[in-house]
Amino acid sequence: MRIITFNANGIRSAERKGFFHWLHQQNADFVCIQETKAQIQQLTANCFYPENYHCYYHDAEKKGYSGVAIYSKHSPDTVISGIGWQDFDAEGRFIEAQLGNLSVISLYLPSGSSSSERQAVKFDIMNRFTPYLRERAQSQRDIIICGDWNIAHKEIDLKNWRSNQKNSGFLPEERAWLTELFADGQWQDAFRLINPQAEQYTWWSNRGQAWAKNVGWRIDYQIISASLKDKVIATHIYKDERFSDHAPLIIDYQLCPLPLR
Repeated sequence: MRIITFNANGIRSAERKGFFHWLHQQNADFVCIQETKAQIQQLTANCFYPENYHCYYHDAEKKGYSGVAIYSKHSPDTVISGIGWQDFDAEGRFIEAQLGNLSVISLYLPSGSSSSERQAVKFDIMNRFTPYLRERAQSQRDIIICGDWNIAHKEIDLKNWRSNQKNSGFLPEERAWLTELFADGQWQDAFRLINPQAEQYTWWSNRGQAWAKNVGWRIDYQIISASLKDKVIATHIYKDERFSDHAPLIIDYQLCPLPLR
């Protein structure tokens, strides 16, 4: 089973850069997209509803902002748009597809880089997510949370870690939050289960030739429940083409194929 997560930084922009042509070749079971930056009524072209996929969008109330989506080759039993927190859901940051015992989530956690106010919002959301994730871990479901978490966990996960220790995305409190999340083994960073290598990044600033020099951050994840720990068989960050300031993160799992419906 192949799952792709991708922050599009504008799904219409990514389409113009060839994302959907590339996606057609991937044969992914699920595609989780963040930062669609579009209202569903603006996505009338067929390309935004790829053939052989069931497509679900959860938009932000503010036009041109945030938004998440899931494409599934398998018809979900249930699709949940929003987590139940009014402020968070108004920004279009969570959508979940449930199929049997499997949950696939597209998640876009806030960035705090624009202002101290937004960093305070980010910390508040992190605090609320702690009991939520603890509860979900006890649900006995197989869960894959895909998306842009806007945090680089360890020094290996960004190029210039020394100079970024006071910047949002690599603050000690943010890193400690992820460390605590992984501490008891109930949640796993799927990528790092099989790829311990340095310079594996998923986001690059548009400044200073960061992409060309691979001066990046690994802030896009597939975080999985403990039940899936031994199911990760391959990972890949696709960088041959550039569809966004993020790269698609592809992970293959040894899971029985779901029936196409």
